[in-house]
This record gives sequence, C-alpha cells and structure tokens, in this order.
Amino acid sequence: MKYLLTVAYRGDGFCGFQFQPDRRTVQGTLTQAFSSLFEGPVAVTGCSRTDSGVHATGARVTVLPVPGAPAIAPAVLPLAVARFLPEDISVLEARQVPDDFHPRYDATGKEYLYRVLNTPVHSPFLRGLVWHVPKRITDDMVTRMQSQACQFIGTHDFTSFMAKGAQTRRYVRTVRSFTVQRVGDEIHFTVSADGFLYNMVRIMTGTLLDLAYGRLDRPVGEILQLRDRTAAGCTAPPDGLYLARVFYSNV
Repeated sequence: MKYLLTVAYRGDGFCGFQFQPDRRTVQGTLTQAFSSLFEGPVAVTGCSRTDSGVHATGARVTVLPVPGAPAIAPAVLPLAVARFLPEDISVLEARQVPDDFHPRYDATGKEYLYRVLNTPVHSPFLRGLVWHVPKRITDDMVTRMQSQACQFIGTHDFTSFMAKGAQTRRYVRTVRSFTVQRVGDEIHFTVSADGFLYNMVRIMTGTLLDLAYGRLDRPVGEILQLRDRTAAGCTAPPDGLYLARVFYSNV
C-alpha cells in the first residue's frame, strides 16, 4: 500500500528536504520514522526539494513500505508514526494512492507563502520563522507591491527570477495568483503556479520589497522581459518561506 501524506515541518532544523549522508534532512527523518513503524525498509518520495531553512505547512510525501509490512489504515497513520518523529515535523493526514502515483510529477501546481515581519524590533518567538524587515512598510507600499505582483501572473520566462547555477533548461512557468497583504504585523506574499524555478519565490519577494523601497526602478514586466538575474532584486532569506499547498487532479 502506498500512502500520500500531508506533512508540516520547521525547516530551520533541517539541511533541506532531500536525503544527505550525515546530515539531518526531512526525507531522512521521515525514512527513519516510517522504517521503525513498518519494521523494515520504506521508500519516501517528496513533492519538492525544499532548501535548508525553508518550512512547510502542506508538503506532500509518499511512503511505500516493502511487501509484507504491517498493514496500517491511512486514518490512523499520522498518530501511529508520531511517536517516532521529532517535535519539528508532523504528519497531518494520510491517504492511499495507486502504486504508480508520484507526488512530484503528478502535481499540477504548488502554493508558497512568504512571511515578512514588519516591526521595529524582532520577536524572539518568531526567530527562524519570518524575515524581519524593521523599516516601515506603509499601506501604500503594500498596494504598490500588489500592483507589481499582478505582473507575474500568466505564462512567462522567469530567468530573471532564478538563482544562478540552477540545473534546468526550462524557464517558462505559469503563475496563477499572487497576493500581497498585511496580516497584523506581517506582510504575506502568497503565490501559486504550475511550478517554480530555484529560489524563484524568494527572488520575487525580494524584488517586490526592493521596488517598494525604491531600490529598484524597473517594473516587474520589464524585469521579466530582460531575462537577466541581475535585473531583479535581492533574494529573500529562507526563514520566511513556506510550502503551503500542493495541487493534484487525480487524488
């Protein structure tokens, strides 16, 4: 039986999602926990290779035990595995999927949230969970960022918003929505697309803030057309980034 999980974790305690020898990773931690639960080897596959420091509230992961492993109903799986997991990662939900289901290649899109804490002094309770930007962001600046964010929507070549050295030959992505809104002391950047390039959300967020503060004078539409990373703004740190949702059409 193959399980599709919804997983939440704090990324500041992991060296990214993908397994690395002698490093604490999300994939490695889940593999160890489910191997203990099923009393044998399991295959753990993720929907995305989140970087070190990046969090998730709705990552999707499949677990496939070897034949002959104990049968566990999906409804009780999150509670059953909880005793094998550390406090910074949780399985929220599980369901059965076909053995040929793939959490990455069957995904039709993802949604990310980026959180900016906009207060003069950082909160110790949010350290590692937000990007602290102490310089005031006014309501007019939020409005301007929302206007610029709308220029991301649609199908574009996002070369300008990809970290150098990324291993891909396909730079076109379709952004379905992008909202910028104030939530209490935070500014939330929420973007969904059919896929994302390496560091794309972090560069888009940094660029919008640079535009709002007047550190950039090119609009987003022009930056997209230039297809040049140096034309865009800074790369926001990983602290405030969350993989929020993964979309599927067949589950």
